[in-house]
Amino acid sequence: VATRTSGKMDKPLISHHLVDSDGSLAEAPSEVPKVGILGSGDFARSLATRLVGSGFSVVVGSRNPKRMAGLFPSAARVTLQEEAVGSPEVIFVAMFREHYSTLCGLSDQLAGKILVDVSNPTEREHLQHHQSNAEYLASLFPTCAVVKAFNVISAWTLQSGPRDGNRQVPICSDQSEAKRTVLEMVRAMGFTPVDMGSLASAREVEAMPLRLFPGWKVPALLALGLFIFFYAYNFVRDVLEPYVQEGKNKFYKLPVFVVNTTLPCVAYVLLSLVYLPGVLAAALQLRRGTKYQRFPDWLDHWLQHRKQIGLLSFFCAALHALYSLCLPLRRSHRYDLVNLAVKQVLTNKSHLWNEEEVWRMEIYLSLGVLALGMLSLLAVTSLPSIANSLNWREFSFVQSTLGFVALVLSTLHTLTYGWTRAFEESRYKFFLPPTFTLTLLVPCVIILAKGLFLLPCISRRLTKIRRGWEKDGSIRFTLPVDHALAQKTSHV
Repeated sequence: VATRTSGKMDKPLISHHLVDSDGSLAEAPSEVPKVGILGSGDFARSLATRLVGSGFSVVVGSRNPKRMAGLFPSAARVTLQEEAVGSPEVIFVAMFREHYSTLCGLSDQLAGKILVDVSNPTEREHLQHHQSNAEYLASLFPTCAVVKAFNVISAWTLQSGPRDGNRQVPICSDQSEAKRTVLEMVRAMGFTPVDMGSLASAREVEAMPLRLFPGWKVPALLALGLFIFFYAYNFVRDVLEPYVQEGKNKFYKLPVFVVNTTLPCVAYVLLSLVYLPGVLAAALQLRRGTKYQRFPDWLDHWLQHRKQIGLLSFFCAALHALYSLCLPLRRSHRYDLVNLAVKQVLTNKSHLWNEEEVWRMEIYLSLGVLALGMLSLLAVTSLPSIANSLNWREFSFVQSTLGFVALVLSTLHTLTYGWTRAFEESRYKFFLPPTFTLTLLVPCVIILAKGLFLLPCISRRLTKIRRGWEKDGSIRFTLPVDHALAQKTSHV
């Protein structure tokens, strides 16, 4: 196994060229320092592979070099720890915090060298220790310049290249020269260094890999809360009410039917919540007469989470489409069709056709497909690889204009589904209105507000505010004659 692995890792990932931060190839400098690595785990092997492929001379220190030599690239020299720290000026410490003390015997040989700490604590260790791993390493080796780096980069990213993972590498240290040396190495390896300041920032840097989707917590809880509310509401109307009033057992609807009725409600409300903060922000600017005042914190956070809320809306809409395709496959649906056919035979009706229902369903399905298509376009353009290929105006057009079109199509889709049901007394089960009437409230307010903002008297004032005009302020100017041109050129 070691032989086969060595054969694969002998090939450098990016030959003997260096990759600049912009992705272009640059020739390796004539003189590159020797780099040492203390540790022989997965990360150490991936780090050695990347360093060798970037043109560096690598020596690896291991407690058992004979057993580990076959796992490293042939260009990297694997030896004992005492020999590995002799000549290199930069040494990567690729081991866990509890093993730092085993290096104390090498303190004399490590004096004056740059130690790059790449370790990450567990969540428990991060809470238990008030001192970061890098600061602890610096306390053990006061004569060394300790730099925190590469802890946010996975072993897979090191092997496959920065294009397959996050390119940014946060770096912090108390020694500016040592930090500059590591910054240059990061660029040479194809990553983008981010200066985080002194070593006191190491605790924050080490907390980065411990965060699990920090920007998704609030949107996910919001989506979950909406799902629970609408699921309970639909359960009361579609399952509990028939059981209480008529004694009919319809609990079989819980896994598919009730879920499929809940998902579009969640998707529709989430989509409306993407554009509601924009309406509130515009109204607040109109009221204040300026754009140079901060929004309230809750509105500011809401604006920052719009992307995640929109993606969750698309997720629920896509699930709704899949569930809808599965509805005819249910056994209960087949029984309903058979029962309908039997009733048709018993009543001696040879042809059943409701022109109004046929048109309603055709329009309803068509609007739903169009709305899902628009949501798909919004979701795709939210991906960084796609968004980076669009200029500001293109991205704004897709996310703002086409997003509002998606909201309008979803509203028409919901209205077509409801049709005249909101005015039928039999639809108010347990005196509760149909579910779709609840979902229409916020979107209709947004559409109405957007229509009001298009009025010339309001639109001109809002455009002036966003271009720097202030009510009772010192900044005054006249808008261009071509008002449409003024709106197109405003980037605020």
